[in-house]
Amino acid sequence: MLFIAVSDLRCDLGSYGVKHVRSPNLDRLAASGVTFTRAYCQQAVCNASRASVLTGLRPDTTRVWDLVTNLRTALPDVVTLPQYLRRQGYRAVAHGKIFHNTFPDTQSWDEPTRDAQGIIRYSEANLRRLADYKEQMTAAGKSAAAIARMRGPAAEMQLQPDHLTYDGKQTGEALEKMGELAVGPVPFFLAIGYIRPHLPFIVPKKYWDLYDRAKLPLATNPFLPRDAPAVAFGDRSLGGFYELRDHFDYADAPSPFESPLSEEQQRELRHGYYAGVSFIDAQVGRLLEGLEALGLARNTIVVLWSDQGWKLGEHNGWGKQTNYEIDTRVPLIVRAPGAAANGQTCRALVELVDLYPTLCELAGVPVPAALDGRSFAALLGDPARTVKDAAFSQFPRRHEGRDYMGYALRTERHRYVEWVDKQTGETTHRELYDETRDPDENVNIAGQPEQSAVIRGLSERLWRGFTRPVAARNAP
Repeated sequence: MLFIAVSDLRCDLGSYGVKHVRSPNLDRLAASGVTFTRAYCQQAVCNASRASVLTGLRPDTTRVWDLVTNLRTALPDVVTLPQYLRRQGYRAVAHGKIFHNTFPDTQSWDEPTRDAQGIIRYSEANLRRLADYKEQMTAAGKSAAAIARMRGPAAEMQLQPDHLTYDGKQTGEALEKMGELAVGPVPFFLAIGYIRPHLPFIVPKKYWDLYDRAKLPLATNPFLPRDAPAVAFGDRSLGGFYELRDHFDYADAPSPFESPLSEEQQRELRHGYYAGVSFIDAQVGRLLEGLEALGLARNTIVVLWSDQGWKLGEHNGWGKQTNYEIDTRVPLIVRAPGAAANGQTCRALVELVDLYPTLCELAGVPVPAALDGRSFAALLGDPARTVKDAAFSQFPRRHEGRDYMGYALRTERHRYVEWVDKQTGETTHRELYDETRDPDENVNIAGQPEQSAVIRGLSERLWRGFTRPVAARNAP
């Protein structure tokens, strides 16, 4: 198995019908595998999403809802996907970001996770600019925490070749490991986790040169959804916008509640993001060529997935960390040798939590009974089938001094969200979006009286997918 994880990759790829993005290698993988057009993560933030994928458990089961909780602290005895495959005779090796960066989970792997060294991150000039900016912050009396969080510019066009960047170097190292594993006595699970197109957009110049910044389309909905509750974005996280503000050239950017970024800023960020996509596309191409050269393509399952989507100006956002379609829908491509549906697309609803049982079934090993996910292996034979009628996501939010959890349901027709006050257990806000009439989720129609029957049905379905908080008292 070749297990490829990409950070913050939204469905802006040629194989998903987006024409202005250069992604020939990912499109080639899609043409030889099954492309899932409606795959959803369980929480649109790195640590929680990856913990869910790799355990086959939802965030409320892992109790990992943030960037600072170690999965092993919450569930010390959990058996992860690579750990389980090792027990079935596989050798499991990881390069880069598979679990969240700070928690590589040594129990999961036969070797320590490889982290590319000797690479160039920011240029010396931008490192000096960052140092100067931090000195200014100190002089202005900014907190030590704010100074520590501050980073260099959000985008940098590098002159270095691919192999001096993190993702470029780790691709070369992963190919070397692939060669070793190919001649080994047991099957392998080789995981490669790419950082880009995650912020900052530090990408070699040749990928920037693929795009004309002035011609890139901008978001058509640079505004918050009408009638959406403020808790959906939050007064601290601003729907993930804070991440962009941690780069000194965007430290003073207006929040999504205020106004859009300038057109110049929007174009810079879009350009950097798409350059990052094309950069990762090139690295995936190297991996696929490596499989072919080693004669492994005919008996290797290839999976490519992203931990969450990313906003490029939609809803005035430039990050993830919401329950909206733009953040929870992710690219997912699965190529299983000999699968009848290879080369086709599948519109069935699937979730990343389903990857664990799916890969077990494809490998012909028993599927653990305790998983929250459900195998979608049958879709690789018949993409017109369905395996579930809904996908579920969630996101915690601190807003106006109170803690909430937003529970989201995505069906064929609707996205429905209930925001639950964690202190009282009460549902305080609802969101409802008609995906047929409003696919960009620009108008929350939950307050319209004619939607009351729809909301009752969706709420009932939502709480069949989640365990309702014990104190909740106001189910409709």
